[in-house]
Amino acid sequence: MVPVSRFPWHALVLLRRMVSRTQQDGRAADEDVAQDIADKAASSYNKEFLFHQSNADRQLLQMVEGALARIREGSFGECISCGKDINPKRLEAVPWTRHCIECQEKLEKGILEEASR
Repeated sequence: MVPVSRFPWHALVLLRRMVSRTQQDGRAADEDVAQDIADKAASSYNKEFLFHQSNADRQLLQMVEGALARIREGSFGECISCGKDINPKRLEAVPWTRHCIECQEKLEKGILEEASR
């Protein structure tokens, strides 16, 4: 089990702010009244970019919140597929990871199905 003190709590706060700010920017882009076709194209591009950024940020936030749930459950640092301890260096690099490196490789090769825990 990895010590909870090694979890980057500050990253969670920053991530929540980033998601909120991106959503606000997306709403602001919707309010822009574009006058000509070039302005409309630029506005459309900005909205699309903000949508993709917001989506990626939300996915990362969900993974971090999942890691927090595993901390509360006492299973943080355990691979959800094989139950083995995840290498502390991997957790330091990717603290929201759910899989040990071996299971992650199998998952990426399509050998292992994604677990829902």
